[in-house]
Amino acid sequence: MNGPRAIRIRQLRALALLVACCLAAAARAQSMPTASRAGDIQFGGGFTFGRSGYNFNELSLTGGTAYATFDTRTHWGFEAAFHQIKPSTDPTIYERTYEVGPRFYLTRGRLAPYGKVLIGRGVYNFSGNIANIAYNLYTVGGGADFAITPTINLRADYELQNWLSFPVATLHPSLFTIGAAYHFRK
Repeated sequence: MNGPRAIRIRQLRALALLVACCLAAAARAQSMPTASRAGDIQFGGGFTFGRSGYNFNELSLTGGTAYATFDTRTHWGFEAAFHQIKPSTDPTIYERTYEVGPRFYLTRGRLAPYGKVLIGRGVYNFSGNIANIAYNLYTVGGGADFAITPTINLRADYELQNWLSFPVATLHPSLFTIGAAYHFRK
């Protein structure tokens, strides 16, 4: 087959190859993921150590923390945190806080440092249970999550809380938390 018919077949094959190559770009849309997540979620808890002062008396506090984060792919996320801390010297005193707000994080391999600004509500139980009063508060803080496995993160976190309208002296507890979280895989 060396005649005009062979040339026509080769031209048709070349045309078919060209059409297939051109349509491959349009067909690529079908190969994109059909389901993707809007972000990453983790739930965790930890041990909290703090320094606080009421009426100019410094207190060393210990307790627990529970937290959850939702991080988008654009380095912004959201955090919700709960703290319950009390001194060892007076078991009737405690500070309990509920906080929510935005956070900014970076990913550097297995390390994810972050900064956060949270607002919330704090409950202070005074010595001898004479009063249990709630106050608004805001928090600035930061820390880092370290992925030890694809689903487990370790956390070191620092917060400086500012309790608003606290009587006699403004309350500014500083908290340091060491914890771990379950990170839902991508």
